[in-house]
This record gives sequence, structure tokens and C-alpha cells, in this order.
Amino acid sequence: MIQTVHEKRTDTDVLSGPAVRAFKDIADRWKLTEADRLRLLAVPRSTYFKWLKDPRPRLPPDVLDRVSYVLGIFKALHILLPPDAADQWLHRPNRAPLFGGEPALKRLLSGHLVDLYRVRQYLDDQRGQ
Repeated sequence: MIQTVHEKRTDTDVLSGPAVRAFKDIADRWKLTEADRLRLLAVPRSTYFKWLKDPRPRLPPDVLDRVSYVLGIFKALHILLPPDAADQWLHRPNRAPLFGGEPALKRLLSGHLVDLYRVRQYLDDQRGQ
């Protein structure tokens, strides 16, 4: 069967629904506020809640990148630490130079994609990756 342009599904279409659900689950585990969630994704409240309700949301590539970094951070933390400690790590002060004594969450909430990358890279370095 030949697909028309309207029937063709892109990677974004396929990944967006699972990405929204995974992000919500991780944000719940991390006990993030609504404001934190919106800041991490860099989206307005109405957009975020529209995606949560939509069984087939379509996220822009930059938001998929943000979710990918969050997933990587979550995975790295759960490799490095026991589950409870992993889920609390973002909220605890951190003396590593990247964080300057502040919790990692403060860095993540800067609003800049590069800060999600840097935290992910820091954790990957801790894992020896």
C-alpha cells in the first residue's frame, strides 16, 4: 500500500507520545513543580497540558532534545545511585564546580538546552562514559 503525504508518520510523530509520558513519569518521580516542568521543556503551560491530553502529540525537535537529555540524566542517576538517592540528587546541594554548591536542578532550570547537556555530560563522566 502506498502512503500519501498525510499518512506518512515521521520519527517525531512516533517518538512524541512516549516522550511526553516518560517526561511526566520522571518529573513525578523527581517531584518537580509545574513551573519546573514548563521551564525544563521551555514551553507554555497550555502547550504542556495539551500534549498530556493528546494521545498523539507532536513535539518540536528542540523539546524532543530536552526530553532526551532528561531521560539520559535519569538513567545515569539510576546507574550511579540507589533509586531513592537518584531521585533526590537534583534537589541536593552539589559541590562539583559545575554546580557551585547549588542543587543540579538550579542549573537545569536555567532554561538553556546547553545546561541540560552539561548535566548529562557531567553524569556520563561520573559513570566513566
